[in-house]
Amino acid sequence: MILVALLGGCALPAAHQAQGPVAGLRLIGEQRIAHRRIFQGTLVGGLSSIDYDARSGTWITASDDRSELGPARFYTARLDYDADGFRAVTLDAVQTFRQADGSVYPAPREVAARGGEVADIEAVRFDPNGDGIWYASEGSDALGTGPFVKHAGADGGYRSTLPLPAMFKASPGKTAGPRGNLSFEALAFAPDGRSLWVGMEAPLYQDGPLASPEHGAVSRFTQFDRNGKVLAQYAYPIDRVQGHPAPGRFGDNGVSEMLVVDRRHLLALERSGVQDATGRFAFFIRLYLVELDGATDIAALPTLQGARYTPLKKRLLMDVNRAGLDKVDNLEGMSWGPVLANGHRSLVLISDDNFSPDEVTQLLAFDVLPGG
Repeated sequence: MILVALLGGCALPAAHQAQGPVAGLRLIGEQRIAHRRIFQGTLVGGLSSIDYDARSGTWITASDDRSELGPARFYTARLDYDADGFRAVTLDAVQTFRQADGSVYPAPREVAARGGEVADIEAVRFDPNGDGIWYASEGSDALGTGPFVKHAGADGGYRSTLPLPAMFKASPGKTAGPRGNLSFEALAFAPDGRSLWVGMEAPLYQDGPLASPEHGAVSRFTQFDRNGKVLAQYAYPIDRVQGHPAPGRFGDNGVSEMLVVDRRHLLALERSGVQDATGRFAFFIRLYLVELDGATDIAALPTLQGARYTPLKKRLLMDVNRAGLDKVDNLEGMSWGPVLANGHRSLVLISDDNFSPDEVTQLLAFDVLPGG
């Protein structure tokens, strides 16, 4: 087991330093799901999110397969770990997400004939009130459909759609609104279930350029009530791309998930992917403690470029690439787990393998070390 706490070398400006209720994390262990595993007739992969229900002891994880390899779906699972080790991951069942008319979501190639929305599901959460699940999708930029957040039953059946402000609607001219495949990546509930947070992976078009190896970027974290009323919105400072892609290759950095710690703090997971000359990705994963106090509510700002505001403050809790693992993959999902015997919270991360033979479905369990 490896201790990862208060790691330095973050190179954050002093204005972005924060203190709070989490001191760091201790790695308990790792498990993996076999590549291209078939479970109940579905191909397991693209697991972009994870959540835990303390009432039932059940975990849920959703695939971001846009109904191209199978219907948009999620899995229920059991994770066997405690403070001493992470022993097993067991899939129990698979369910399909369904549209308002009861049909499964169409693949992009089917929309013209079938209609409906494309689901690129990047986040899923149990409702803290025990009322089914919620999930967030990035939509389809190619088809001009924007991101969404929906409420479903425990079986994936449709219940409602969260109303969204106009700033999150897709823009045909790509001068405003969310960028394709870079929108609703993070979703988290307040513990009382009265509000939920939605995090953008990257900036809206009008908020500035994407992160690069030379500079960071800024995204928006929005707090809604359960009926879609915006309660607050803040600017989150994204790090620069961690490294340099090979010439002609791709590199990015953005927010891949978030959690609520308490009334004043969030966790934000940043994922940077950088391609080498062969096209293979190296991933750089950082977990931050985010402080809400002192940040400007930017909900009324149509653009952040040229605007005066105070962004959220953040402190590096963990650089996963320094945790002693033989491989750090495309970690996109994050969930609180059961309380450990020592009284500490546990935390689990999961990676999206993109159905690629070069990547793995990796689950990491951590002991959350309380702060002062």
